[in-house]
Amino acid sequence: MGYWHNFTNPAGPTFPISQVPADYDVIVVAFADDAGNGNVAFNLDPSAGGEATFIADVAAARAKGKKVVLSLGGQNGTVTLNNATQVTNFVNSLEAILRRYGFDGIDIDLESGAGVTSGAPVQTNLVTAVKQLKARVGSGFYLSMAPEHPYVQGGFVAYGGIWGAYLPIIDGLRDELTVLHVQYYNNGAVYTPYATQGLAEGSTDMLVAASRMLIEGFTTNNGTGPYVFRGLRPDQVAFGLPSGPSSANSGLASVATITSALNCLTRLTQCGAIKPAKAYPTLRGVMTWSINWDRKDGLAFSRGVRASLNTLP
Repeated sequence: MGYWHNFTNPAGPTFPISQVPADYDVIVVAFADDAGNGNVAFNLDPSAGGEATFIADVAAARAKGKKVVLSLGGQNGTVTLNNATQVTNFVNSLEAILRRYGFDGIDIDLESGAGVTSGAPVQTNLVTAVKQLKARVGSGFYLSMAPEHPYVQGGFVAYGGIWGAYLPIIDGLRDELTVLHVQYYNNGAVYTPYATQGLAEGSTDMLVAASRMLIEGFTTNNGTGPYVFRGLRPDQVAFGLPSGPSSANSGLASVATITSALNCLTRLTQCGAIKPAKAYPTLRGVMTWSINWDRKDGLAFSRGVRASLNTLP
C-alpha cells in the first residue's frame, strides 16, 4: 500500500497513475482538500496528466485488481466536522468525488491540524460521517486509516489530548475498516506492554510489538484505563514505514528488518525478543510513504517488500 503524491515536492513532480509500479496493490491518492464547512474537495495536480487521463488511469488500475483510494489529511490537512450540517456536507461532497473519479473509498490520515484530540467533536462526527458515506457508496467501500502512533499505541502510556485519540474512531468504525496502517516514523520510540523500555523505530521488535497491540488489544494508561482497546482482526492490520531515507525524518527500516517482522507475525519465525502468542497468517501487509519517493530512489523498497510478501502464507 503506497501513497501517491497529488503535489510536487523534493521527490519531484507527480506522474500519471498508470506509471505506479505493479508491485503496489493499493494506491492511496494524497490528498483531498478541506473546502470549508465540512465540504471536501479534490484538486488534481496538473502533472498527473489531466482529469480525463486520471479518471481513465484509475479505472485501468482497478481493472487490474488494484484499489485506488482518496486520502484525507496529511501533515497540513484539515477537515471540519463540528456539527450535523458539516457531516452532511462531508458525506455529500465525498460521495460526489468518489463517483466522479472512480475511487474505491477513502483513507483517513487526519492529524493534529484537524483537531483529532480526546473529546473533540470530530471523534464522533467522523464515525457518523463515514458510516453514512459507506451506506451511500455500497458494500465495496474501502476504508483505511494511517494515524501516527501517538494517536493509537500512545494511549498505552497516557490517554488524553492526542494520546490514544484515534482509539474511539477505530473502535467506532471497526466493522467498516479495511485496514489500519499506523505510521511508525517521525515520532520516536513506541512503548508497548511487552517491554519495559520504548522500542526503537525501524526495529523488528517495534513492528512486531506495535502490531500485536492492534491485534491483541491493550488497556490505556499503562494498564489502568479508563479505555480498553479490543483488538482488530489480523487482516485489518498492516504497518506503515518510510520508503527511503528522504521520505521521513526517522523510522526507516531495512527490507531485511521488514521481512523479519512479517515472518515473525505470520509464521513465528525470525522473531527478536518479542514474539506473538500465535501466528497471524492473514496480516494485511505493509504501507509506505511514498510511491513517489520509492520511485525516485529506484524502487528498492517496493521490489524488496513485494518479494517478501510473496513468500508469506
